[in-house]
Amino acid sequence: MKREGYPVARCTVERLMKDLHLSGARRGRTFKSTTIADEAQHLPADLVNRQFVAGRPNRLWV
Repeated sequence: MKREGYPVARCTVERLMKDLHLSGARRGRTFKSTTIADEAQHLPADLVNRQFVAGRPNRLWV
């Protein structure tokens, strides 16, 4: 509206867009899933025997 010469406040534009159920363009990339996980697939065994539970703070280093 400002580019077309109408003096308008940002809050007015926000209110009008809300009343008309409009939203602005969103920036950034959308997440695209490239694989579909198969729940029936066999998972490999834990060969490292990972234990991520520490008895007290700063006692388990990975």
